[in-house]
Amino acid sequence: MNALELKNVGKAYKGFSLKDVSFDLPEGYIMGFIGENGAGKSTTIKAILGLVHSEGDICVLGRDKKEITAVKEHIGVVLEEATFPDQLNLLDVESILRGVYKTWDQARFLALTDTFRLDRKKKIKDYSRGMKMKLALAAALSHDSRLLILDEPTAGLDPVVRDEVLDMLLEFIQQPDHTVLISSHIISDLERVCDYVTFIHEGRILFSMSKEALSEEFGIFHGGEAEVAALPREALCGLRRGKFGCEALVRRNCMRGNIPLEPAGIEDIMVLFVKGVN
Repeated sequence: MNALELKNVGKAYKGFSLKDVSFDLPEGYIMGFIGENGAGKSTTIKAILGLVHSEGDICVLGRDKKEITAVKEHIGVVLEEATFPDQLNLLDVESILRGVYKTWDQARFLALTDTFRLDRKKKIKDYSRGMKMKLALAAALSHDSRLLILDEPTAGLDPVVRDEVLDMLLEFIQQPDHTVLISSHIISDLERVCDYVTFIHEGRILFSMSKEALSEEFGIFHGGEAEVAALPREALCGLRRGKFGCEALVRRNCMRGNIPLEPAGIEDIMVLFVKGVN
């Protein structure tokens, strides 16, 4: 079963459009959603949540986008730009969310916020960006969430807390019906926890596949200009030129002969795809 299904999702703004965005996220896994700034990650997430009107089909936890209200109890959300009202404190937030979610777990929320060392009486306006993100994460993990949708959840966090958050995500998916979609620019975080990777560029999905399939699909070739020029054109996905030669992202199954290739990490793939082959 898929926790999330998108088919031909589109959204037009002045100067930018999502175009035929399609991918599936199987239940019980973590998917990393990558792309450069302005590629369409946040717009896609807002379309999933019904925060913007979009074309195409979206199915969340077995419900289409018109019925998403029926499953919101089971969706935990952290949006990069979202926060709670400045004049509230942590206990005010807890009181409000207790009335919003039927499955709200007060003890878990307070335990998580203590783990994150959040002051219960300090107003939100006096929290740092990282503290606000911790509060949002604690809230997302404190009701009966089966799907977590996280937009840059580790941004602004120090390495120790980031590590704690990633451990929480890995613990969260130990239950087979729990699933995570996480957008992040911190590629090392995604390398650590993701089962699947979906790459969006200029409003289009370039690929969506398992992390294992990604490493089998792509490799890095190092050589001079003449050696790169001799590569099969259909193999070449991206190219970076330097003082000491070229680094090319290639599709392994399009290469001819026994040409040595280095493994391509998620960041290599993203950067070189964006650079293109010109």
